[in-house]
Amino acid sequence: MSSVTPDQPRRPAADTRPPGRPRAGARVPAPRAGEPPRSRAPLPVAAGVAALWAALTGWLPVAVVLALAQLTEDAGSLPGALGAGLAGWLLGHGVPLGTAAGPLGLSPLALTGLVLWRLTRAGVHASRAVGARGGRSPRAALTVAAAVGVAYGLLGAVAALLVGLAGPQVSPVRAGLTTLAFGVPAALLGAVRTTGVSVLLAERLPPPVVDGVRTGVVAALLLLGAGAGAAGLAVATGGGDAADMIGAYRTGVAGQAGITLVSLAYAPNAAVWSLSYLLGPGFAVGVDTAVRTSEVSLGALPAVPLLAGLPRGPVGGPGAVLLAIPVLVAMAAGWLLARRLLRAAPERRAVPGWPALLVPAALAGPVAGLLLGAVAAAARGPLGGGRLAEVGPVPWQVAAVATVVVAAGALLGCAAGKVLARPAPSR
Repeated sequence: MSSVTPDQPRRPAADTRPPGRPRAGARVPAPRAGEPPRSRAPLPVAAGVAALWAALTGWLPVAVVLALAQLTEDAGSLPGALGAGLAGWLLGHGVPLGTAAGPLGLSPLALTGLVLWRLTRAGVHASRAVGARGGRSPRAALTVAAAVGVAYGLLGAVAALLVGLAGPQVSPVRAGLTTLAFGVPAALLGAVRTTGVSVLLAERLPPPVVDGVRTGVVAALLLLGAGAGAAGLAVATGGGDAADMIGAYRTGVAGQAGITLVSLAYAPNAAVWSLSYLLGPGFAVGVDTAVRTSEVSLGALPAVPLLAGLPRGPVGGPGAVLLAIPVLVAMAAGWLLARRLLRAAPERRAVPGWPALLVPAALAGPVAGLLLGAVAAAARGPLGGGRLAEVGPVPWQVAAVATVVVAAGALLGCAAGKVLARPAPSR
């Protein structure tokens, strides 16, 4: 007799199916042919949302700073501060603004760096949204970057139209093309990393090319760090003059804080100028002016705290040691290259020869030169008409000198790293 009474429900029989095998009667509906999965967003929507978020996060800090400064001092209105924030956002992309004093085209590189970072993240988010993550598809990465760039360019054109209604004169066509030129490469960088195309490129490119590009980027970053250190030291030395300039504005605490924030936004520009000074080409602070290690020719300067650290004359005496900084930095990059390749030799079971070390060191020069030339071009622009129509270094001169200095220094550092390296212990 069964021990189960009618009041007790029968327990289902134990499932004897192998793990992972669905039931015979269970059917999972298959997606229709040509229908994308529900988790993927359409490319226009993903690109538009990512570009809009990148634009908002780049514009909002500028608008907040200007709004606080103007509202605290009763010198403006909230709509005016928001419009000024749009103008500053466009200036961060290198879009020139037409003002009563002349064209304003010197971009604050701190804002430019923020814009590039947000656009890179836009490429990452759009790639994930359309389901291209890890697919290693160059076509998908290019498509996402182009879509984000087009959406960002449209936003730039709209921003120029809004700014031109009651403010500086801005060309919507130029603003759209400039923001498009910003959006595509930056979004492509994020899309390439997200889709895994960067790994695919690293696997297909020859190892000396990969090592050369890496060493060139490291050398460029080290040189920019050296320029930033020299600029900070110069501004600290002239800190009293900078404080007097800020106090002379008589705008109250909020106004002086705004001037300080603007100076900080242009601090990366000062680092690039300082690097150009260390390399030799120098830079200009107005038409027919020159600031070099061998010559300092300046006229009347605006009362800007960032200019308080300009040198008074040519370098002489102990200051000549500064001229060796770029070569030493390039040698450090070459040393790091040799050290990394020699450390990886036991894993590869082959000690790298001289060509495997010297070829990447030589390639590092052009890579660093192109990067620093592009940065020098971004750090250059007019501050109005007349004398201040030319401010900053000459890009091709910075690129040429940086190429020679980095190539020579990296070769010396790489050779020294190989000669002085300790031989691996024999087993």
